[in-house]
Amino acid sequence: MNLAFWRKKDGQPKKKKSAVREWIDAAVFAIIAATLIRTFIFEAYTIPTPSMEKTLLVNDFLFVSKVSYGPRVPMTPLAVPFTHHTLPLTKYTKAYSEAVQWKYRRMPGFGDIHRNDVVVFNFPEGDTVALERSDESYYDLVRRMGRDEVWSQYRVISRPVDKRENYIKRCVGIAGDSLEVRNGVVVVNGVPETPPPHGQRQYNVNTNTGEPLSPMRLEELDITSPYEVLEVGKLFYNLTPSEEKAVKAMDFVGGKVYPYVSPIVDGVWPQDTAHHKWTVDNLGPIYIPKKGATVQLDSSNIELYRRIIAVYEKNTLETRGSQFVINGQVTNSYTFKMNYYWMMGDNRHKSLDSRYWGFVPEDHVVGKAWLIWMSYGSNGIRWSRLFSTIK
Repeated sequence: MNLAFWRKKDGQPKKKKSAVREWIDAAVFAIIAATLIRTFIFEAYTIPTPSMEKTLLVNDFLFVSKVSYGPRVPMTPLAVPFTHHTLPLTKYTKAYSEAVQWKYRRMPGFGDIHRNDVVVFNFPEGDTVALERSDESYYDLVRRMGRDEVWSQYRVISRPVDKRENYIKRCVGIAGDSLEVRNGVVVVNGVPETPPPHGQRQYNVNTNTGEPLSPMRLEELDITSPYEVLEVGKLFYNLTPSEEKAVKAMDFVGGKVYPYVSPIVDGVWPQDTAHHKWTVDNLGPIYIPKKGATVQLDSSNIELYRRIIAVYEKNTLETRGSQFVINGQVTNSYTFKMNYYWMMGDNRHKSLDSRYWGFVPEDHVVGKAWLIWMSYGSNGIRWSRLFSTIK
């Protein structure tokens, strides 16, 4: 029997591909190659909000390295190429199927997350979304409006981990750290942070006349945010450390510049005012969970770890008086299955971050912000930012 019947006979010319077939082959190859690069090497992102200013500006276009921490194997592999969670030109149509769901796995990378890395991750509270208000936390909506009201007014869906909104923040605390915020300063393991050189926070500026600073002078210092009145009779400006020094040195200010410390408790994680009356500028100390570490549970700390136990690590959790029942077993301790991180925006008083929704699990981490390849503002392209690395 001739087992090579499929081979062409010597001298028989090969059939030439049509132009359409060549275009199709090229397109398929390009899609596969781009998808592999996007999934396992790097991906492009855009900064939509000012929460990281002035480290990162609105309309900065970034490359995010997937290999820095190891590329995450897709957990929802059936998806339309080059989309995230919604089909283009639609408002609510899913761009993925949950028919196949894989467990969290991460390939080897160049290293681990370090303190002060700028990290892209999936929004931890993005497992449930009110579609008409998808830019807000569903859980915050429920706290303010009530669950029945939210479900009656909006279409509510769930999303898998890798299809939740992408956020970008600075990692200020890694697994195993003890962290607190004292008067707006992050303190990790007892050591106060060195503020990001281009990060911002609110300062009360007292001029000799009581009038706002000159717009022309502000423009010279590249202070772009207008003043705000956060307290009656006081003017507040959002300044970087270097801008704060320049404003303090002005003759008509006379050194009267003071950091703002917010007194607001409402909305601050873990929303347990009976035990934790924390604000965005004063919270903690808290222990950031590390894989394999065990904590003792009681009424004062259960709300810190409830979402980790019940949602991120998928256990059943019941509270019976002073007892906790995890997966049907009465216990007063819990051992963590993953590492967790504490993320905060560099624009400290204008950032929704871990101070509002707690820890970021390792399976939510997408990659490390690496390079700004394009940036534009109201005056056009910001040439000085092109191809600058992110620190």
